[in-house]
Amino acid sequence: MKAPALEQKKLLDLQAADNRIAQLQHSLRTLPQEARLAELQRDSIAARQEFGGVSGELEDAKAEIGRVEGDIQTVAAREKRDQERLQASSSSKDIQGLEHELESLRVRRSNLEDIELGVMERMEEIEARLAAITARRDDIATEERLLVAQRDEQKGRIATQLTVAESERSAIAGGIQADLVELYERIRGRYGVGAALLQHGVSKGSNVALTGTDLAAIRAADPDEVLIDPEGTCILVRTDESGL
Repeated sequence: MKAPALEQKKLLDLQAADNRIAQLQHSLRTLPQEARLAELQRDSIAARQEFGGVSGELEDAKAEIGRVEGDIQTVAAREKRDQERLQASSSSKDIQGLEHELESLRVRRSNLEDIELGVMERMEEIEARLAAITARRDDIATEERLLVAQRDEQKGRIATQLTVAESERSAIAGGIQADLVELYERIRGRYGVGAALLQHGVSKGSNVALTGTDLAAIRAADPDEVLIDPEGTCILVRTDESGL
């Protein structure tokens, strides 16, 4: 295949444009905020799960407090009733029985009040844990908002750069003969590099120094002959830097 040497040199600009586009696309895929946002998402899920579990503990403690308070009220009502019966009774046997029951009720109420105090202390500890989890969730949400804003700003900036780079690439490709661009695209699609400079006897596409035989063949080739790297990985573009 033949193409004017000047057209071939334009392939270097096309390759540079494609390299720039690839770099920008890679930057979009690997925004630095994404890894941390993924961590924060996992932390947020864990915090929500922990919050749910601890909230369940608090609800259980509140229910237990309710039951204990109900039992205390029941015991207090029985104490009041027995006190009234004791004051109204004149039977020593009844009085003895009521006093014994009152003593049992006082012990029962004291035990219930101790249980109530223990549950209340446990509730304070649970509420402190909930407060710490809530604070951690708030911190996570705040960091997430900041990182999302930074990511979106950076993504928008790169996307704008990518649009410009793609437009410039189209302009460059439009200035090169179609069959040469087609060959370039075919090779680049297969090997990742479509065209590279032959610089001081080294193919910049494969980074391999050409043999004397290869260089002799290149020197003998017509300037308009489209040459392929001996490794077959790209179009070799000759310039004053080629060392021929």
